[in-house]
Amino acid sequence: MLCLQVPRSLLPLSQRDLRDLVAVRIPGDRGIGALSSQFLLQMTRRMHEFGPTDIARLSTLTLDVLTAALASALEAHSAVPPHTRRRALIAEIQVFILENLGDAHLTPGTIAASHHISLRYLHKLFHDEGRTVAGWIRRRRLQQCRRDLAAPRLAAHPIHAIAARWGFTSPAHFSQTFRSVYGLSPSQFRQQRAIVRTD
Repeated sequence: MLCLQVPRSLLPLSQRDLRDLVAVRIPGDRGIGALSSQFLLQMTRRMHEFGPTDIARLSTLTLDVLTAALASALEAHSAVPPHTRRRALIAEIQVFILENLGDAHLTPGTIAASHHISLRYLHKLFHDEGRTVAGWIRRRRLQQCRRDLAAPRLAAHPIHAIAARWGFTSPAHFSQTFRSVYGLSPSQFRQQRAIVRTD
């Protein structure tokens, strides 16, 4: 069970609306309820990966996603400010990306189509956050590859297989991208981590 405590003053809903939500079940298998549950589960599973700045941003996103879910349960979408709806959509898109990182065909086009928005609007959402769609995907894929390369249980797995598992189809491109971000080739990083474990 995951319990969240949120100061009432931070929710842009009236006290009457909040009272109406007591003991109201929000389905977690469709719509905004599915978004909320997936986002919160992903966040808690990956909490160890986030620094203080990430956690501050995630707190805001969590509040936005929660507000959107509560407003949906009330059928009071107008009570949700536009910036909250926008941030909730970004959170939904990011969860979708994380769930499909291993798909080599994951592109901005497929992401936009899956969320029924234009490609231009998708790029604008990420641009307003100071990043690009492709850059966000690449960063998350590299983080997963780095984690797997450091994992003792995956030491026998070939590097190209780990890269392919997270959507990198070209071993050469993966090696070059990994080196540019972490300063070591994937094999050098793996060797370094193995030495650290044996010391």
